[in-house]
Amino acid sequence: MRGAYHPKAFLSLKRNIRPGLIARTQIVLQLEKDALSVRDVAQHAKLSYAAALHHIRLLEAENILVRRGKKPFRWELTGVGQQRLT
Repeated sequence: MRGAYHPKAFLSLKRNIRPGLIARTQIVLQLEKDALSVRDVAQHAKLSYAAALHHIRLLEAENILVRRGKKPFRWELTGVGQQRLT
């Protein structure tokens, strides 16, 4: 079932359990399209604001995401992390 998750959703510092992988996959897929605020990510990924912020901060700690601008911050992918094989 590993192929169903985005490669950037896997964290090296945390245990990668299914609910977290699903949430982070939804977040990364939204951020691949455009830089978004946490509120926008939560709405598009159908997560609570707190859950989206929690996973975004986990991804930020591993340098997969970076925040830009002033409040409300826009989050975008850095290019770090596992890449998809095409």
